[in-house]
Amino acid sequence: MTDLQYYLLCFLVCSVSTILIKSLFTKQSTSLRLPPSPPALPVIGHLHLLSSSLSQSLHKLSTQYGPLLLVRFGASRMLVVSSASMAAQVFKTNDLAFASRPPFAFADDLPYKNLGFFATPYGDYWRFMKKLCMTELLSPKQIERSRSIRHGEIARFLGKMMESAERKEVVDVGAELMRLTNNSICRMAMSTSCSENGDEAEKVRELVKESFELAAKVCFGDVLGPLKRVGFWVYGKQLIHVTMGYDRLLEGMLKQHEERAEREGWDREDKDLMDILLKAYQDHQAEVQITRTHVKAFLLDLFIGGTATSAEAMQWGVAELINHPHIFNKVREEMRLVVGSRLVEESDVANLPYLQAVIKETLRLHPPVPLSTRESREACKIKEFDIPEKTAVAINQYAIMRDPELWDNPDEFRPERFLVSPKEKDDSELGQNESRGQNFQYVPFGSGRRRCPGSNLATILLNTSIAAMVQCFDWKVGDGNEGKVNMEVGAGMSLPMAHPLMALPVNHFNPFTSST
Repeated sequence: MTDLQYYLLCFLVCSVSTILIKSLFTKQSTSLRLPPSPPALPVIGHLHLLSSSLSQSLHKLSTQYGPLLLVRFGASRMLVVSSASMAAQVFKTNDLAFASRPPFAFADDLPYKNLGFFATPYGDYWRFMKKLCMTELLSPKQIERSRSIRHGEIARFLGKMMESAERKEVVDVGAELMRLTNNSICRMAMSTSCSENGDEAEKVRELVKESFELAAKVCFGDVLGPLKRVGFWVYGKQLIHVTMGYDRLLEGMLKQHEERAEREGWDREDKDLMDILLKAYQDHQAEVQITRTHVKAFLLDLFIGGTATSAEAMQWGVAELINHPHIFNKVREEMRLVVGSRLVEESDVANLPYLQAVIKETLRLHPPVPLSTRESREACKIKEFDIPEKTAVAINQYAIMRDPELWDNPDEFRPERFLVSPKEKDDSELGQNESRGQNFQYVPFGSGRRRCPGSNLATILLNTSIAAMVQCFDWKVGDGNEGKVNMEVGAGMSLPMAHPLMALPVNHFNPFTSST
């Protein structure tokens, strides 16, 4: 069955499924005060209002119909939240009620089910893994311990770009940044093997790409309601095949780590994320017993969540700087004054406020996760509206961070908006709560209990990678659009660029030959 045939079948079958649930939906609606809903078409609901970019489509709806909407896609309903004040109701006031995420479609039919950290329901296992993330996996100590890995991968990336510059070779910047982020995550997760051989990282990268494509198709089947298994029937076997590809790769890595731990112990100084997870798995006195499948599911989440999203954000940042040469030059001049004639390092970022402002502005306009999803664990209220149990929720962070009531000229790339005096920063909600995700007008990584635990690591990699790209190269793009990057957003739930960022790196500074 082709993709076109599949989507046509979805359209036809959702007609039947909508009729089946119509009576129940009507009965519930009359007894509850539900949030407003835009005018819908029979059967398909609001599907006709969606474009290829879900976050942009929902943003357009919110500007027309308000910041709290109940929308229907075939047989599925979703609460859409598009303002900072409404987001605070989900992220803070009712955080516990919205502490779960919608389950992945057909998770019980997949090898890892819903055992991954990001999708697992709120409960003892999730709390245990969150604690492990904060105290071990992504703790400041562990991030500091892996600094040399990130530095080495950035140096490797720069070396490859310098070779392309010497050959006057145009490069696919997004693809190379994907390799950079993926290699960094792989080496931090399973350092010894990936540092010696890049095959594992390359395999992971291909599996991540295929997973995204298949998951989107399978999830689309939710619009079919009672007949949604059609989606899994068409693409489920492929998704299982991809997951088992991960499983074989991860099982090999796990066995190598266990063999090394038997020789050298679990508490050596150079332990990586896989070592920490395996140690928790083998700790029979732990408050929650995790299985080998839990370990694999968590690592799968890490690869999927930590590679493509970070690479996309980097790509947007570089594109904005290419399109705003005066800002590009200000970042470079700041580094010249602070860093001098050596390669920028993570420890320099604290003394580069304008660079930090550029990264924050990039994340505001192009958040790595434009839609933060939740599911109500119990019935609750948002303002005067009733939210039934098991209601899927999408907090449109893309819309919130482009709200003209919160941001001056919200679609303009202007890093200066994040440059405030120390006193102003201390007095502002943004300054006090930004790092904790408690300022609900700036939420690139979400907020509340389910806020992205890897936000600090992602920000570190963004700052140092983009700083190095500015420090070492000029970036030239084709002159079909006056040398400007096409900033059109591509299709999907994330914010990919619609067109690959193809650019020619021009050597400006070689840190590997300069004296320190």
